[in-house]
Amino acid sequence: MKYKRILLKLSGESLMGEKQFGIDNERLAVYASEIQALVNTGVEVAIVIGGGNIFRGVQAEEGGMERTQGDYMGMLATVINAMALQSSLEQIGVDTRLQTAIEIKQIAESFIRRRALRHLEKGRVVIFGAGIGNPFFTTDSAAALRAVEIDADVILKGTRVDGIYTSDPEKDPSATKYEEISFEEIFEKGLKVMDMTAFTLCNENNVPIVVFDMNKTGNLLKVAKGEKVGTIVK
Repeated sequence: MKYKRILLKLSGESLMGEKQFGIDNERLAVYASEIQALVNTGVEVAIVIGGGNIFRGVQAEEGGMERTQGDYMGMLATVINAMALQSSLEQIGVDTRLQTAIEIKQIAESFIRRRALRHLEKGRVVIFGAGIGNPFFTTDSAAALRAVEIDADVILKGTRVDGIYTSDPEKDPSATKYEEISFEEIFEKGLKVMDMTAFTLCNENNVPIVVFDMNKTGNLLKVAKGEKVGTIVK
């Protein structure tokens, strides 16, 4: 295995499957089995999940709601997704722990770095919910911050697209894919991979990012092995 400890970033939208909103249980089960296959190889796995399938703070602001309130609601949406993923993993025998940046002690541990590291060392999948616990930060920022805190070897950003392209491949058929790209090039070209806060954090702390298609069976394992899947940013 190329990577010993990974931080997997999933978007909330990825859990919708073919639905317009909410959680598709079939898609959830597929993701759980992909993660299980990775855990079975001995790789330590931490996960940060978004909440866009349920609620987005930015959209709430556009509708006239105060941004801070909207962001906290978005954090709670990520906890719902984290609980769903936890349940799906535990149904197939994967030991997990859910840690949240907002205290919700009835359903999750509060985020404590040393405890998270201990869980990972014991082979448990640690799911981080509620972003970083502060408004105005995205779950991309949470993924970057947690990756740095737990000394992850890499952030694996699972998306619907198989890497980073010169432009949006869903809109531009002539878009070409990068196999490898530097942080500097992404800054210069203005490519959207993660938000700037997350990106800067990864760059300054030398955490590479691999953007890959999470919906293709076996891809997660291939990326962890270091096979040429998706695009690596370093």
